[in-house]
Amino acid sequence: MNDRQTAFKILNKIEKSKAYSNLALDSYLQNGRENIYSSAFVSYLVYGVTERLITLDYVISLYLTKPVKKLKPEVLTALRLGCFQLLFADSVPDSAAVNESVKLVKNNGCAFASGLVNSVLRKIAQNGITYPQTDDGIFDMSIRYSCPDSLVRRFVGDYGKDDTEEFLKHSLLKPKICARVNTLKTDTASLISRLSEKGVSAVSSDIVPDHIVFDGFTGIENSAEFNEGLFHIQDLSSAVCVHSLELKEGMTLVDACSAPGGKSFTAAEIMNNKGIIYSFDIYESRVGLIKEGADRLGIDIIKASVCDASKVNEELIGKADRVLCDVPCSCLGTIGRKPEIKYKDFGFVDKLSQLQYNILSSCAEYPKQDGLLVYSTCSLSKAENENVCDRFLDNNKNYVKVGEYRTLMPHKDGTDGFFTAKFRRK
Repeated sequence: MNDRQTAFKILNKIEKSKAYSNLALDSYLQNGRENIYSSAFVSYLVYGVTERLITLDYVISLYLTKPVKKLKPEVLTALRLGCFQLLFADSVPDSAAVNESVKLVKNNGCAFASGLVNSVLRKIAQNGITYPQTDDGIFDMSIRYSCPDSLVRRFVGDYGKDDTEEFLKHSLLKPKICARVNTLKTDTASLISRLSEKGVSAVSSDIVPDHIVFDGFTGIENSAEFNEGLFHIQDLSSAVCVHSLELKEGMTLVDACSAPGGKSFTAAEIMNNKGIIYSFDIYESRVGLIKEGADRLGIDIIKASVCDASKVNEELIGKADRVLCDVPCSCLGTIGRKPEIKYKDFGFVDKLSQLQYNILSSCAEYPKQDGLLVYSTCSLSKAENENVCDRFLDNNKNYVKVGEYRTLMPHKDGTDGFFTAKFRRK
């Protein structure tokens, strides 16, 4: 199976089953494909088409006599692949983009559409792309940055036009891969040096200590350094969140929505593996991920178990020095990594914000007097962030806000989009 055929099959799976692109790709990569360059091209095509979906459909629609959605899914996927390569893949010759897309429809039961695919893609190759400039700025941004009108409108309402445009522009850039150095086993300079000896480029983060930023490292989780527990993958925004807890050796921390465990791992390393961390998740399978990660990193202060964070755990009332509520959220701050998130129906946010409030309220029972409670999301929706926290403060007079709410913006802070609020129990 060639790379375009593989990308074609993955994209069809994503379209039909609404699978996440990263999970569909992981499944493909774990099925024995050993050619790194081949895997990289497949990933490039899948992520590229997914993140540019609205833009591609807009361009394709200019050369059709019927709506894009009336096309057979396999024909549309082939057109999207061809269109993406023509407009955004500078290293792919136009002839290859067109001819290989025609082959895709011929080889996948849609030979009847080969003439259509050939005609549409040749016109796109000839004319390129001209983004719309209308009186409707929301529509224009939606097409240029491949983001649904409703979501663009939500961002503009929360952050204004300029920040929205810069954020959406940044979301189309290649995301950085970052990792927390396991200071229980090594240090930043030693890890960077060891990686360099293997031809892997990484630099120390200038945003948070003990973190590194990779430059194009593929196969990270198959590396000896990962398997030896010298680091775990973690975006810098999550590290900022953990540092806001002001952790020290010997403390008791409750990480209420922990899986897969990255923030608990960082906390344990900051605490020098001294103290106790209660790491919870509602699903047994995800609790298993926490345990596996802790074992790999050599951390033994984490007690991982199943717990519904929206309900009070009577055994922990008043016992924690620090509590972290990294609640389930819409993940809108991570659309640069998981582009299909953009295309969800966000009507569920109101219901989600109620769950977030319930979790925060339950976890407020755990801190000791003067203990800290940190609330966080990887969303950029104020309905999930400021609104939840303001409501919490209104209804919990035994807590005070510590500092200002903090929102990390990808285009300003060099991290994923992230929100953190800190409260102290009186």
